[in-house]
Amino acid sequence: MVGPPGSGKGTHGAKIMDDLCLCHLSTGDLLRNAVASGSETGLKAKAIMAKGQLVPDELVISLITDALDWPECERGMLFDGFPRTLAQAKTLDALFVSRNKKVDHVLEFDVPDDALVERITGRRVHPASGRTYHVTLNPPKVEGKDDVTGEPLIQRADDTEEVLRQRLVSYHTLTEPILDYYEVQGLLKTFDANRPMDIVWTEIHATIH
Repeated sequence: MVGPPGSGKGTHGAKIMDDLCLCHLSTGDLLRNAVASGSETGLKAKAIMAKGQLVPDELVISLITDALDWPECERGMLFDGFPRTLAQAKTLDALFVSRNKKVDHVLEFDVPDDALVERITGRRVHPASGRTYHVTLNPPKVEGKDDVTGEPLIQRADDTEEVLRQRLVSYHTLTEPILDYYEVQGLLKTFDANRPMDIVWTEIHATIH
């Protein structure tokens, strides 16, 4: 899945994961777990993420490479937030060749920058599962509580307009070039994700089946 922060990757990713029985590899979650662990990798990532900058390729690749060998990813995997650069896309292809795997679909979530500000600042997350909600666009059944576990939802420290604007600059500069890379391979499908989620999901479902 390719798209700017707040474009719906987390919400639709959970559905895709359940629909196809895939493991969900979110670089954001992998990085946040590394930060929470207090590891050397986590401390490096924390300082960079706090500024809204993209984490260096080699750091992300090491986390992804470890995750590829998880037993739950044997059937297949859904990448959320990776690859973010052309170099990462080419490295992923090389990793897959070495494991006799391939990329089947690349789903782009297209949303205007200004619409993303509203989405991001209202986003709430269940840390343990990665499930995402929005206070107005996709509210939980009980305010501030996860629908499945009833545990508290949080607002991420980087879910502010200031940090978002920095992340969007990085996205447009570094990530958008990978769209051409995948389009040439015939793998890219672009969705207008600035519409009701059920409409977007219907189109996604048709694409992946």
